[in-house]
Amino acid sequence: MRLLLILLLLFPFGLMAQQISSTYLDESGVIRWSEDEAEVKGFGVNYTVPFAHAYRTAERLGVNQKEAIDNDLYHFTRLGFDLYRVHVWDTEISDSLGSLLENEHLDHFDYLIHRLNELDINYVITPIAFWGNGWPEPNEDTPGFSEKYGKDECLTDPNCIKAQENYLTQFMNHTNPYTGVAYKDDPRLIAVEVSNEPHHRGEAAEVQKFVQGMVEAIRASGTEKPIFYNASHGTHFIEEYFEGGAQGGTFQWYPTGLGYKKEIPGNLLPNVNDYHIPFSEAFEKHHAGKLVYEFDAADVGRTYIYPVMARSFRTAGIQIGTHFSYDPTFMADVNTEYDTHYMNLAYTPGKAISLLISGEVFRKVPMRAEFGNYPQNLEFDDFTIDYHSDLALFNSGKKYFYTNAHEHEPKNISLLQQVAGVGNSPLIKYQGTGAYFLDKLDEDSWRLEVMPDAIWVEDPFGRNSPDKILAVINWASHSMRINLEGLGEDFSIKGINDGNTVDVTAEQKSFEIQPGTYVVQRAGSSKSWPADEDFGKGKLGDFYAPKATIEKSYLVHNSIKSASLDQPLKIEVKYVAKEKPKAIKIQPGFRDPIALEEVKPYHYQAEIPADLLYEGLFEYHLIVKNKDGKNITYPAGKEGRPSDWDFYDREAYKVNITPAEYPIHLFDAKSDSEWLVRQWREGFRLVPTKHSTEFEYLMPIEQLFVEDPENLNAEPIYDYSFKHFILDAIKGRKNDLSSKNRLVLKGRSLEEKPLNLQVAFVMDDGSAYGCMVEIGAEMGEYTLDLNSVQPVKTVTLPRPYPSFLPYYFEHDLPEDFDITRVESLQFSIGPELDEDEKKASHGLGIISIRLE
Repeated sequence: MRLLLILLLLFPFGLMAQQISSTYLDESGVIRWSEDEAEVKGFGVNYTVPFAHAYRTAERLGVNQKEAIDNDLYHFTRLGFDLYRVHVWDTEISDSLGSLLENEHLDHFDYLIHRLNELDINYVITPIAFWGNGWPEPNEDTPGFSEKYGKDECLTDPNCIKAQENYLTQFMNHTNPYTGVAYKDDPRLIAVEVSNEPHHRGEAAEVQKFVQGMVEAIRASGTEKPIFYNASHGTHFIEEYFEGGAQGGTFQWYPTGLGYKKEIPGNLLPNVNDYHIPFSEAFEKHHAGKLVYEFDAADVGRTYIYPVMARSFRTAGIQIGTHFSYDPTFMADVNTEYDTHYMNLAYTPGKAISLLISGEVFRKVPMRAEFGNYPQNLEFDDFTIDYHSDLALFNSGKKYFYTNAHEHEPKNISLLQQVAGVGNSPLIKYQGTGAYFLDKLDEDSWRLEVMPDAIWVEDPFGRNSPDKILAVINWASHSMRINLEGLGEDFSIKGINDGNTVDVTAEQKSFEIQPGTYVVQRAGSSKSWPADEDFGKGKLGDFYAPKATIEKSYLVHNSIKSASLDQPLKIEVKYVAKEKPKAIKIQPGFRDPIALEEVKPYHYQAEIPADLLYEGLFEYHLIVKNKDGKNITYPAGKEGRPSDWDFYDREAYKVNITPAEYPIHLFDAKSDSEWLVRQWREGFRLVPTKHSTEFEYLMPIEQLFVEDPENLNAEPIYDYSFKHFILDAIKGRKNDLSSKNRLVLKGRSLEEKPLNLQVAFVMDDGSAYGCMVEIGAEMGEYTLDLNSVQPVKTVTLPRPYPSFLPYYFEHDLPEDFDITRVESLQFSIGPELDEDEKKASHGLGIISIRLE
């Protein structure tokens, strides 16, 4: 005690905090734990319940925010997250002078940090967001400096700069009442990121001065935590960030862009092949660390992509990664917080398991480890990626995690300790759509946790609303088979979560299961497993899942645009209701109905025989017979049958049935221009032509290279490229593709000179094959001979963010063009232009594209 008193007299508290900082950066720019000098590795998510739209939504729904946090954090533990990050909404917890406000938002954030501590989850804090608190709603009037000044002035106005410095010091000094520890001293705090996505402009000296002021304000609290600054915005100021005192840089990655407004199709692995940082020398020079504060494959509903992103991060020397953003479960059915993102264990089970696997990538793959280029790098360490089966797999011997059905055997079943998955595997057969977890307790016993079914009933990436249900939860019972020799064939399954009274015995390894937590035990084993026994970071009987949300029937069906006359027409339907239907049938005109068969829960299929099809616009309805005998006809969704005299809404599903020799129409400006993958330029617009049903999409390009204010040091690339996905257009005509030998584009150059346009087919492996087509100034049809295509550069589209990432997908793929593997068309203005043409203006008007 006397020694402690002497230390307190000799050293201010802030200096004592320097001696106990839990992390530091070594001479190589690696964040390490002070206790044992081990490399810090962390993986997790952003999560926003204490603030803004999420907080308000909970209030509107009558949800207790702290209970919601507890429930979601339980899922964090099941997904193996050991890291959390958020940009704090400073505008809600500060006044215009930067004074910290003790209010409900800070209280809930303190509670969240307290619970993270209890669960051994580390965190990175970004104290300043610069945002208003509205998104996606209008901003509220808030007291903070960000509300008063806005982001631009926050970076330049002396009064706002002073407010930020005041706020940062107070924030770091704030003592969390739930932990009794100030943020500056919390051993779980790995690092501090000064602010969220500043976009500095102006003079380098002023930028350095700004950063220095922010760093000094944080240091004024006495903390010695590593301080990071955003490195993906204003990359040309990277030296100033480090000279201003930042010890590391933060990065983001949106490899599929943001805000496509529907799910992006196709193979996107080429977009995540490499996280190349062209200014990495600055990090080496300043011995700076790297972390990723946000990443997501936005507008992607599939599961295969995240572990590849994690691997690319590790190759780039990045230690920490946090996905953006985990949807609070109480509002995940409508996905209103960030509609271009969608992540939740209950509602996106395969994607969530993909994040579980990504965490293993961060922990297992060494920094800067190289694995070659796509597609040679789809198997690395204990990980396997398969785009075609939408699979990410981690198979280490002890752990066996997978995002979708597959046939890969566990590497070493005798060592197996943990299983997590969705769908069928050689170890577990399960037809439900929710995730499940199997954890070994001893040689005779395992803990089984089963989530309820999640069914998407709308595209979750569209324009969303609290009134628009995107996904529903169903607590259905399904058959499960566990093939573990240690359990035998007649093991017991006993429910242990609250209210779960299931107590059954498997028959030949199979049993019926509903959502909940269970102990699965070999027959004859006498050990008791009480629900309150410790398990992981909680109790054995822990379980949380949202209640069933099916309030009405949902039928999801997208009719094929065009199909071949001489081929059966495959019909696929997704249907979910409180009770299974008695039957679902196709009503093809006045022909006899055709029954659909349930191929897996909620999914039904049938074929309309080729002899029932006719050339022209083929129409059909879908009729669902409920258990009460009532018929509901779709697409109207109304009771009755189309043949009833009073059934007035007879709108039908329509498919254009054509002979095989007819053209395959790939693009129509009126219906498809909205979905072109492109970088927007001033003047792009859709205009009518003199023909009543025809429209032209105008794309004037004043200059091919446009300077990026976030990356002024970028090497100019004189190219404008855009892409059109054609998977839907060719789905019903796949068998006709091989008979086509030319592509026809109806359009014109918007200049008084011909336009040299490279047109390419992009395949399912990311390779591209194309050639140049000269488009005249007169409206006409311009032809590309398929026999003349050669390998060309694949442009990384959608364009990733940050913009310093590779423009082209560099690959060494086979040089065989197979049109049956095409997924999209790529159009490029730039290839084969001379220096004068590269700096000139160009433009394309396009009406339609077809194969014939």
